[in-house]
Amino acid sequence: MINRRHVLSSGAFAALAATTSLEALAQSRKDAVVLGMTLEPPGLDPTAGAASAIAEVVLYNVFETLTKINADGSVTPLLAESWEVSPDLKTYTFKLRRGITFQNGEPFNAAAVKFAFDRAGGEKSTNKDKRVFAEMSTQAVDDHTVVVLRKEIDPDFLFVLGQATAIIVEPKSADNNATKPVGTGPFKLEAWNKGASVVLLKWDGYRNAAAIKLKKATFRFIGDPAAQVAALLAGDVDAFQRVTSRGVPQFKGNPQYQVIVAGSRAKTILAINNKKKPFDDVRVRRAIAAAIDRKAVIEGAAEGYGSPIGSHYVPGALGYVDTTGINSFNIEKAKALLKEAGVTTPLEVSLVLPPTPYARQGGEVITAQLAKIGIVAKTQNVEWAQWLSGVYTNKNYDLTIISHVEPFDLGNFAKPGYYWNYESPKFSELFKKINNTPREADRAKLLGEAQKLLAEDSVHAFLYQPQWITIAHKNLKGLWKDMPVFVNDLSALSW
Repeated sequence: MINRRHVLSSGAFAALAATTSLEALAQSRKDAVVLGMTLEPPGLDPTAGAASAIAEVVLYNVFETLTKINADGSVTPLLAESWEVSPDLKTYTFKLRRGITFQNGEPFNAAAVKFAFDRAGGEKSTNKDKRVFAEMSTQAVDDHTVVVLRKEIDPDFLFVLGQATAIIVEPKSADNNATKPVGTGPFKLEAWNKGASVVLLKWDGYRNAAAIKLKKATFRFIGDPAAQVAALLAGDVDAFQRVTSRGVPQFKGNPQYQVIVAGSRAKTILAINNKKKPFDDVRVRRAIAAAIDRKAVIEGAAEGYGSPIGSHYVPGALGYVDTTGINSFNIEKAKALLKEAGVTTPLEVSLVLPPTPYARQGGEVITAQLAKIGIVAKTQNVEWAQWLSGVYTNKNYDLTIISHVEPFDLGNFAKPGYYWNYESPKFSELFKKINNTPREADRAKLLGEAQKLLAEDSVHAFLYQPQWITIAHKNLKGLWKDMPVFVNDLSALSW
């Protein structure tokens, strides 16, 4: 490697300068990017599946929403150019952008918004936020004005409308979005090579196409941690968001790469099937939580990139309270709770692990920890589609490790039939109160009560708030520094 401070001849310096200029010129002309992802999406329609990998490919790229969530968590206009909220916080009037078409040539208008929202809350909807859309009604006042009427207050509603479940779909093509997505975004689907990659191309019909620097984006699916690192080192991948933490030491200090460590609103949990025996007994759930050393899990699953949590809530969020002391690590207490509940050990349970590195690595640590109190966790390594069908849809599991990435998802604990089978009239009533409390200070207090209730009920063994790591080529600009939602915003990227 040439060190400029040691260049003695003007000829050598000129050669170096020429080389540098050529590299810079080549880089400035680059208009394609290859992004790495751990999981392949099961489809490309975020209204039809719960996998966050879907939004990582299509949100803000192929599909758009009325509002846009930014890296700092703020909400700004996207398909809506402005909005007004009624004093009672239940009526939202949106003014829509004009002159926008879908990628198949159909017009974007109020009728499309009404169709999208009615469909999301309809009887046949498989939208994971179906409940949100079912409790509201949408009126198309004219082509460019939409009114949304809500039965309950939701202080985070504008944020919700920026999430992938709130995409505006084109009525004629909506049923085919899983494989042939049609949106209003700056990129169109070019190819989906199952098991390998998805390729998006810039759509020239986009309303502000000149501002989009990239012409092509390829998402490569690489689940193996070692292969992720190898792909980055070989230059086969330009950036890898939420890459395995085990690769970080090889890139820190390397001038060819940038390493971004970002905060998150995600919650990594050991989810418990609350209706299956013996987990229907809160003492058993508390025993499981007490058997787990969260710090050891963070080291084993995430190389230390995380903060312990005691409930389904993270530091920095409105009303956060530290609940880690409610079910703190205590082996003797865990054994006593199992005995009090009448559980005979050894107790065999299933531990279903999706393919993400944090789950597989964390599973090893948790299996060893549970063994110390007589719980024998039989691990089942499954692919993502199997996890979605077996665990999420059919609730066929005892324990599973999963990271819930949505910022505002406490409502899942009030959702009947959700995959962890937790039913608490007390929590449901409390959550309803939270949504109908307009003053932020009062809402923060109620959110604290909700966190404590979930911790005391030991719905899960709440593990940690992960930190997301992005490793990228040094010259790639526009990567999000923080990730309130899982998005690869291609419109922000350039070389």
